[in-house]
Amino acid sequence: MSLRSRNNTNLTEGNLWKQILLFFFPILIGTFFQQMYNTVDTVIVGNFVGTEALAAVGTTATALNLLIGFFIGVSSGCTVIISQFYGAEDRENVSKAVHTSMALAIVGGVVIMLIGFLGSRTSLKLMNCPDEILDDAVLYMFVYFAGCIGNLVYNIGTGVLRAVGDSKTPLYILIICCLTNIVLDLLFVVVFRWAVFGVAFATILSQLVSAICIMYRLMRTDDMYKLEVRKIRFDVSLLRSVIRIGLPAGGQSVMYSLSNLLIQTSINGFGTACIAAWSAIGKIDGFVWMIMNAFGISVTTFAGQNFGAKKYDRVKQTAKVGLVLDMACVLVLSVIIFVFRYPLLGIFTKDSEVIGIGANFFCVFAPSYFIFVFIEIFSGAIRGVGEALQPMLITCLGVCGLRIIWLTTAVKIWPTVTMVAMNYPVSWAITAVVFIVYYLRGNWMKRSIKRDHGSAALAEYMEK
Repeated sequence: MSLRSRNNTNLTEGNLWKQILLFFFPILIGTFFQQMYNTVDTVIVGNFVGTEALAAVGTTATALNLLIGFFIGVSSGCTVIISQFYGAEDRENVSKAVHTSMALAIVGGVVIMLIGFLGSRTSLKLMNCPDEILDDAVLYMFVYFAGCIGNLVYNIGTGVLRAVGDSKTPLYILIICCLTNIVLDLLFVVVFRWAVFGVAFATILSQLVSAICIMYRLMRTDDMYKLEVRKIRFDVSLLRSVIRIGLPAGGQSVMYSLSNLLIQTSINGFGTACIAAWSAIGKIDGFVWMIMNAFGISVTTFAGQNFGAKKYDRVKQTAKVGLVLDMACVLVLSVIIFVFRYPLLGIFTKDSEVIGIGANFFCVFAPSYFIFVFIEIFSGAIRGVGEALQPMLITCLGVCGLRIIWLTTAVKIWPTVTMVAMNYPVSWAITAVVFIVYYLRGNWMKRSIKRDHGSAALAEYMEK
């Protein structure tokens, strides 16, 4: 049987510019629908329920991402492992990694659900969530956590498909999920008047649909990554590799969420209007992050497959091409957001105070987004070859650590919304410089070759 099914792209051969774009666009469009999926909730709540409901939904995002982001980060180790085994045409280990991934999704979903039920109200109180929106925020989190198994199954299943070169199927499933969410949002919020509960219920039902679709796709394939329910279990040796690569990514996600938690706490201290503005801009600048994330996924996947196939020069070329393409896209979108920031914010709310606060945020963010491209691309390439700890440490110390220092020093001295926003470009710039230096030194590639392919492969690489 051929290694590549008709739905998959061979990432180890051919023109990189063309292949990355062909792989990237389905991810981008899919992430666009994911962002729409989240944005529709905000638009409907802001326009049909009100500012307080908009703030209630918005203030939960960081707490939700803290737990779910950790398990998705850990599961990214599965994606890297699968891409390397797939590039090396190792059928047995691909199958074991797929079933270990699904076991991780199910167990992780149960753990998140229990922690979420027990800790939602306490976490929101610690974040200084205003009393007038606390009950709605807790309700949203309870309903969301009830459906988190579907969320993890979808995300991990998507990672499996992308690892083997299939970025189209996740797109099709996301479109179905997004349309389902829009219909259910309108039905539950506009027709049934279920307000915040309606938005949350629509979200988890849509995630359930996406999980069922992704499972069906994995179970119907004849390729080596075929999923069989009876085989879903942890393979101990592979689980160790997944943890080695994925745990740093999960830890990084937690640090991001913790730093964002502190930022959300600072934002909450400025009142409901500021919280609502923060929620709205999060949906708008999410389109910038979806481009960077799509390129990051592409670079990590290409790097993983080519590293598995021992095409080391192609790994580095992937990073160069990804950097140029990502930078061009982010610069264009940054200009659009800056120029049209007022009408874009007007989509979410008619409150002039909220729009004004949001516009000031974008005066800080829009000129700075390009800096993060270096972090996304270089860390993606390094993780793709299985070097996960160092990118995590650089990111946690550079981005997350500096944010915490900024919030506890600069914001304490100058307690303004603008000063809170400035923590982003400052921390991005310092971290980007460290990543550039670390990537160019190249020790990450040498260590990975010696660890996974042996001293002979390293000697051959050094000779070139």
